Amino acid sequence: MITILGTGLLGSGFARALLRRGERVHVWNRTAARAQALVEHGAVAFDDPAHACAGASRVHVVVSDDAAVDAVLDAARLDGSCAVYDHTTTSTRGVLARTDHWRHCGVTYLHAPVFMGPANALESTGLMLVSGDRTAVADATAVLSPMTGKLVDLGPRVDAAAAFKLLGNTLLMALTAGFTDMLGLAKATGIAPEEVAGLFDHFNPGASLPARFRRMISAPWDDPSWALAMARKDAGLVQAEAAEAGVELLMVPAVAARMDALIAQGLGDIDWTVLARDVLPPR
Repeated sequence: MITILGTGLLGSGFARALLRRGERVHVWNRTAARAQALVEHGAVAFDDPAHACAGASRVHVVVSDDAAVDAVLDAARLDGSCAVYDHTTTSTRGVLARTDHWRHCGVTYLHAPVFMGPANALESTGLMLVSGDRTAVADATAVLSPMTGKLVDLGPRVDAAAAFKLLGNTLLMALTAGFTDMLGLAKATGIAPEEVAGLFDHFNPGASLPARFRRMISAPWDDPSWALAMARKDAGLVQAEAAEAGVELLMVPAVAARMDALIAQGLGDIDWTVLARDVLPPR
């Protein structure tokens, strides 16, 4: 029997996928109605995490944050009879503390965050990350792999999966902020959002992201492909268009301010990826 603690959009998708494969599934959610909604699919709903976990071979946690993970696991009153797989996006510090705490309690706790939406959880697609104790990861692979399109093992560092999940989310936030500013500039220049989307039929830098990132971390600042001063000029054009139309931008002003600070240091003629200088290892 498998227990799902947390049956929001992602947890309910996991539960339904397991039920489709013929597994017996116990579910719990802080809002009981969300767990109860899975009964019609074959799950057994509980009002108490400890009762939901009784007799489970493994427990999957899909809640909101570090505090919620700690609270539900404490309430579950676990022993060493089952492993815990936590799919919640949490801090690295929390993962380290929980792994150590539950190891001392005789319970295997493994963090396995995901890049998935509800449809991915239901269809067992998307991406799941895992890291930590080699034996625990090896034991987990057989049960986690069927739940995802791809299971990525990031090695023995206990908090690596948590860190890489946050790295990925940072990129998603940056893309969303960039899209927001694109839409702001489109509004300022009288271009419809649907027309903006058409730009990607011709200009789609997505495939070049890995190469761009590797170039950036190699710090090729003295061999510019786009000089910082020229990039700042273009950022200024964007800002001016938006300001004239009374449109507030989200991301570009912060980037422009960083450019200004570096240009004031005499760095205007080098590659604009010098923006990352202070967070890269010393050259």
